[in-house]
Amino acid sequence: MTECPGGVCVTCSDGAVPVTVLELTGNALALVDTGRGIEEVSVALVTTAVDTVLVHAGEAIAVVGDRQ
Repeated sequence: MTECPGGVCVTCSDGAVPVTVLELTGNALALVDTGRGIEEVSVALVTTAVDTVLVHAGEAIAVVGDRQ
């Protein structure tokens, strides 16, 4: 397993983290900017474009930006 910067990442965090969707990559996945780097997360549970979403355990769980 890769060491997370600062010990926390959107995949193994115990809390939801706001991230910015940079690109939808298909198959319900997106590249997101976590503020510490770029990660790929699932967006299967939300309808989003380039926006801010809350991510928990590598899964976008809510859209918190203006576009939904």
